[in-house]
Amino acid sequence: MLTLHNIRVWDTGERIDLSVEVASERAFTDPDCVTSGEVDGSNLTLAPGFADPHVHFRDPGQTAKETMISGCRAAAAGGYTDLLIMPNTEPAIDGLPVDAGQPGAAEVLDAGYGTVIDYLQHYEQAHGVPLPSHYDLSVCASKGRAGVEASDPADWERYIAGHDDDAKDAEQRAHPIAAISDDGSAVTDETLDAALNNAKQTGLCVVEHCEHHDSGIINEGEISRQLGVPGIPADTELAIVARDIDKARETGVHIHFQHVSTASSFEAIRKAKAEGLPITCETAPHYLALCDEDLLKYGALAKMNPPLRSAADKQATIEAVVDGTVDMIATDHAPHTIEEKRSGLESAPNGIIGLESAYAVCHTVLVDGGYIDDRRLIELMSTRPMELLRRQAVDIDGLLNKSAYGASNGSVSALGVGHDDLAGVDVESGDSSIHGVDHSGLMAGDVHDGTASSTRRVLDLAGISAAATANQTGVDLVLIDTDARWTIDPERFHSKARNTPFGGWEVTGKPMATILDGRLVFSRIAQSER
Repeated sequence: MLTLHNIRVWDTGERIDLSVEVASERAFTDPDCVTSGEVDGSNLTLAPGFADPHVHFRDPGQTAKETMISGCRAAAAGGYTDLLIMPNTEPAIDGLPVDAGQPGAAEVLDAGYGTVIDYLQHYEQAHGVPLPSHYDLSVCASKGRAGVEASDPADWERYIAGHDDDAKDAEQRAHPIAAISDDGSAVTDETLDAALNNAKQTGLCVVEHCEHHDSGIINEGEISRQLGVPGIPADTELAIVARDIDKARETGVHIHFQHVSTASSFEAIRKAKAEGLPITCETAPHYLALCDEDLLKYGALAKMNPPLRSAADKQATIEAVVDGTVDMIATDHAPHTIEEKRSGLESAPNGIIGLESAYAVCHTVLVDGGYIDDRRLIELMSTRPMELLRRQAVDIDGLLNKSAYGASNGSVSALGVGHDDLAGVDVESGDSSIHGVDHSGLMAGDVHDGTASSTRRVLDLAGISAAATANQTGVDLVLIDTDARWTIDPERFHSKARNTPFGGWEVTGKPMATILDGRLVFSRIAQSER
C-alpha cells in the first residue's frame, strides 16, 4: 500500500490523503522508486489520467520501433491511462482477414488470430503480459489504408462499443473500435464520401490527418530555401481542413482534425465552430514548442508530417489553445529508430515520440509561459480527449463525496469500501488512524494550505475496480509534480524509441505516478520522498 499525504485535487484545490495498492502484475517504476510506504505528497496534484487520442505503436509490423508493451509502458510513465491507437500498423487495422506473407502477418497469424483487430484486442492474452494502459482502436477509412476503396463496416462494425456487446469477450469490450481514420494520410477525395457515410451509419467520428502533399520535405519558407530542400506549403493543410468543413456542414458527421499546425487552418476551424458545425481539433506539443527554424539545430529529429511551420504559425497555435479553438493536445507519438533518423533530412521518416515528455513540454511552454494555468492544461490532456473517446474522466470530488461513511472531520474511505475497511477508525471522534497509519502523527500536526491532517479527507482506492459499462473507465488517475524541474533524457524513456528533439531540454512539470483501475501501475516517487 502506498499512502500519500496532503496531495492537492486538481480542480477543487482540496488537500486530501490518498491510499492505493499496487497492481503487482502491471506495475513498474523508475530506478530506486517506491510503490509502498508513507509519502509526504504536499508537492503533488491528483488529476484524472491523461488521454492521448493519437498514438502509433507499430505493432504489428514494425516492432523494432515500438510494441504495444513498450508503448503502453511509455504511456503510463507519461501519466497516460487512455489511448487511441492509429490504424497504420502492418497489416493495417481495416477488419480484413490477414493474408500470410503480408508484412507483419506472421505476428498476427502465429498468435492464432485472423485480423489485426482481433490480435490487438487480445494482445495481453496472446503475449501473457498485462498492459498498464487502456486503449481503443481506430479503423482505416480505406481498405489497407490505400485510399482507393473505403473500408466496409461489415468487416469492423461489430467491434464498436454497444454493438452486440453480449456476444463479445472481456477483451473485445475493453478495446473497441472508437474512430475512423487513415492517419498518416488524409482521407482521399475518392473515399471521403463513403467514409463519412460509414461514420454516420456507425456513429463514429472521422479522425482526420488534415494535410496532403505530393512533394516536399519541410515547411516551405526561408528555412527550406536555406537548406536547399523542397518545401511543403502551409495551404496543403488548409485545403483538407476547408474540404472537410464543407463535408461536416453537408453531412453532420463529427470530424476531428489531427495535429493542426497553421494559422490559416485555425482560423477556418474557429469560424466552423462559430457556425455550430461538429468540428473538433487537436495540436501536438511540438507545434507549440518548435518551428521550422529549429530544424537548423535538430535536423531530422524535428522532421514530421505536417512539418514544423513558421514562428508565426507556432504563435498562432499557442493562441488557438488560449482561445479554445484547440480542444485537446495529442502527442502523435511516432517511434522510429535512431538509425532511420540519422539517414539524412530527405530520407529520414517523419515523426517523433512524445508520451514521456508531452506534459513537461506543454507545461513549460504554456503554463510557465503564462498562457494558461495548470487546470486548463489538465483539461487539454485529460478531460477533453476523454470526451472524444466517449469515456468519462474520473470525478475525484465525486469519489470523495460518494463515501457512505463521510464524517465531519473528513477522514473517510472512498467508493466501494465497506464498514470493515474502517476498522480502527473512530469517525465520531476524528481519529485519523487508517490501516495502521497515524496521519496526524506523520504530519506532526502541521497545516498545509490551511488543511490540518486531522481534517483532511482520505481517498482509499482499495476495492475499487473498473467500471462495468463500455462508456466509462475505472478509476484512472495521475499524480503530477507541477513544480518539478528536470532535464529530458531520452535514454531513460520506457519507449523503445529515442527519436525526440527534446533531449536535454530543461523543463517543468512531471508525472510522478499513474493509477489504472484504482491500482498503482507506475511510480517515479523516489525513496528519499518517503
